[in-house]
Amino acid sequence: MKKIFIIGAGLSSSHLINYLKKESEANQWKITVGDASIENAKNKCNGHKNCKAISFDINNKELREQEIKNADIIVSLLPPTLHIKVATDCVKYGKHMVTASYVSPAMAALHKKAEKANILLLNEMGLDPGIDHLSAMQMMDQIRKKGGEITSFRSYCGGLVAKKFDTNPWHYKFTWNPKNVVIAGQSAAKYKHNHHVSYVSASRIFSETEVIEKEFDAYLNRDSISYIKPYGLENAKTVVRGTLRIKGFCDAWNVLVQLGITDDTYIVEQSGLTIKEYILSFLPKDCKSLKAYIVDHLKYTKNIDKIYKQLLYLGFESETEKITISDTPANILLSILKDKWKLEKGEHDRIIMIHYVDYILNGKKQSAKAILDVEGESQQLTAMSKTVGLPMGIAVKLILTNQIKARGVHIPITEEFYTPVLKELKAHGVAFKE
Repeated sequence: MKKIFIIGAGLSSSHLINYLKKESEANQWKITVGDASIENAKNKCNGHKNCKAISFDINNKELREQEIKNADIIVSLLPPTLHIKVATDCVKYGKHMVTASYVSPAMAALHKKAEKANILLLNEMGLDPGIDHLSAMQMMDQIRKKGGEITSFRSYCGGLVAKKFDTNPWHYKFTWNPKNVVIAGQSAAKYKHNHHVSYVSASRIFSETEVIEKEFDAYLNRDSISYIKPYGLENAKTVVRGTLRIKGFCDAWNVLVQLGITDDTYIVEQSGLTIKEYILSFLPKDCKSLKAYIVDHLKYTKNIDKIYKQLLYLGFESETEKITISDTPANILLSILKDKWKLEKGEHDRIIMIHYVDYILNGKKQSAKAILDVEGESQQLTAMSKTVGLPMGIAVKLILTNQIKARGVHIPITEEFYTPVLKELKAHGVAFKE
């Protein structure tokens, strides 16, 4: 009887746990869900006969090693910096591991040890990264098998609110970790353009965007260059990865970035101020109003009224709403946004992923496009949970049934991964239109 240990019972775990509970009935698996909140774990197990909930502290070494030692495979839904603790124990006790997080240098350093232990430490097996790898590599491998040469690869993904629940002027609501939304774009971005590496400073991320499919704005992800080698794109002239928002979001968000209220590096002692007073405290000394700042300092010439309406929606001119905490500007902004961008009961989220591939085949320039559009089912069974959790769940099944033979530290970029995973995702309604 195979045993699965899932660490973490947060929002992205719902579809994963439901999928594995169902598969456990046919495969006689036992599942343990560990979370700092035993109630979260119990809610996700929901009384299933093959699922047990436990209170779990990742820093409790004895408990951690005991649970990992007793399992055949571990799914880590912990914050990215904590995966290495799990992976190190997996190597020690010869257990497979699956995560949705990027491969860290410390994780990559375990490759030889994991091979020697005959285990797979599978990373980047969620949505982005994850489904992006699977779908992009399948798409490009099909082109290459025909003799095509890839000249350009662009990929974009966004977690948004479903269209019928798009009810605020930002056209955005929190559908995943709110703090990550607030601090996005705080590092420089690098990508490949005209065969050269190009850079965009953090201060320009939200002002140098591109329009995608007429509906979206895309801002650059931090690092597109690291995908060149694993994707085999050394000869491509363009390699770009970006994040999608509905058109108009980035222009308004850029105002917040330029004001400095997305900064997460210092503490502001402004508790008790009205939101208007707080915002005014960030304006240049020669600027008397928020609207003047947009026009005179940022030199915006288009959509001024629309942008101002978006800022008013957040209460930036409010003389009644108050700042209630002393914290970093980013956390204070988060305290303002969390209720205004809350996904309300009965509302659904939406995932969009788009790949564009240009190539030369038989001497002719060709292009291909693939679009994934998934809507959530409920506040718990979200599109984000589905697209992050299902790939991990499917990978667990494939590993436990010996359909994946890879060992060491890997990301899912080969046919061994993408063919069976994409086939099963399609059966669950997660499929690209090409």
